[in-house]
Amino acid sequence: MRVVIFCHSLVSCWNHGNAHFLRGVAAELLARGNDVRIYEPADGWSRTNLIRDHGAGAVRGFEAAYPHLRSHLYTYAGLDLNEALHGADLVLVHEWNEPDLVARIGAHRAARGGYVLLFHDTHHRSVSDRISMSRYDLSGYDGVLAFGEIIREIYLERGWTRRAWTWHEAADTRVFRPLPRRVYDGDLVWIGNWGDDERTEELEEFVLEPVKRLGLKARAYGVRYPPSGLEALASAGIEYGGWLPNHRAPEIFARFRVTVHVPRRFYAQILPGIATIRVFEALACGIPLVSAPWRDSENLFTPGEDFLFARDAGEMTRQLEKLLADPHLARRIAQRGLAAVRSRHTCAHRVDELMTIYEQARAAREVAA
Repeated sequence: MRVVIFCHSLVSCWNHGNAHFLRGVAAELLARGNDVRIYEPADGWSRTNLIRDHGAGAVRGFEAAYPHLRSHLYTYAGLDLNEALHGADLVLVHEWNEPDLVARIGAHRAARGGYVLLFHDTHHRSVSDRISMSRYDLSGYDGVLAFGEIIREIYLERGWTRRAWTWHEAADTRVFRPLPRRVYDGDLVWIGNWGDDERTEELEEFVLEPVKRLGLKARAYGVRYPPSGLEALASAGIEYGGWLPNHRAPEIFARFRVTVHVPRRFYAQILPGIATIRVFEALACGIPLVSAPWRDSENLFTPGEDFLFARDAGEMTRQLEKLLADPHLARRIAQRGLAAVRSRHTCAHRVDELMTIYEQARAAREVAA
């Protein structure tokens, strides 16, 4: 079948976590013999910032890591939807696309038919920026793919769509896998962007303070760290590694003994049940993980066995100290987390789910017709 995807970016993961999942899904679809076409705007902010900060070599780095994945660059004015959507069976449109483009694709689907059209939401804007999300015209769409049950419910309750499915993110286990651990660079690594003050206090409580208390050798990777954030890292004795191409995360995880997860405030307090993709990726790499609080209301994992929870700085300090002092415990937690991902949270699992959703949407459309 032919799958067409409109995303913000396939090439750039600069402050753009959806690229991680999209690459894994696209790779899995291709491995199953599907024709996959991906479109991204030539002037998208993630790609623009990536090239501004790291040059064209960063794009070549993606191409070397993913030789089988390519995207078509387009300008809004020059995009020919008849050509882009010719022969399509399934079309996915991500929520970081402009509302005009989302509506334009929906109108094409309503006028031309022939393919299943799904809107894909992987962000907290349905609660943090309701006005912006309400501008999307999804009347021509067959439904919404929401990366958490609560997001799915929001779309239905607000009448933004008539049909929605929960479609969690997952790890691309072709890339995210355990690598040999021979030499360690330090004790703890955190991979994540600072970004928008959505977790500044949480980073202080769950990363900086425990590292400082324990005197750990630690490193942080990510973008959008303000001067105050860089100063806070330095005062805690944490090395700043800058932007990390996402496909290099496995080799970094292999150089450290433990990692932490610090969800943004919206996911911790307002949107329970959503594990963002970095949890799946870290566990897939076989590194023990300690997480700041979030409610696993959808039973994605077994907290306390697949990873450890910490309710505050004191508990985070104790959990980290326990894992670093007990290699047997650390190995058991890491193995359980890895097994959980491999058994139900890979991009192969999500493509299986997507194919089921595709058949359901197509059947519902035929019944309606």
